[in-house]
Amino acid sequence: MTPTPRDTPHRPEDQVYDSSPWWAGLGPIGAVVLIVGGVAWAVWSFLRPPGDAQVQAMGYYRASRFIAIGLVIGGTALLGWMRDRASKAAEGAAGDPEQGEE
Repeated sequence: MTPTPRDTPHRPEDQVYDSSPWWAGLGPIGAVVLIVGGVAWAVWSFLRPPGDAQVQAMGYYRASRFIAIGLVIGGTALLGWMRDRASKAAEGAAGDPEQGEE
């Protein structure tokens, strides 16, 4: 990578910053993986030998965060899929030649 010369003007529009969260591009398969992983983490926290209650509570908290993020991603993907399906059905009904004008 070549360094930019000092005499070139600073152009902030050329800089791209990704401000999306880490889970934004996972999709429905990633959502299922997060949900299953969160459930496995919760089961692991439950079956772990007794110890510090705060450590066990943090395990449940982290597992619940993974499950919640997975449910949000999965629900969003499901709603998008249903919206696409409904719009395709509406387009098909609008262009149906059997519904002639009377």
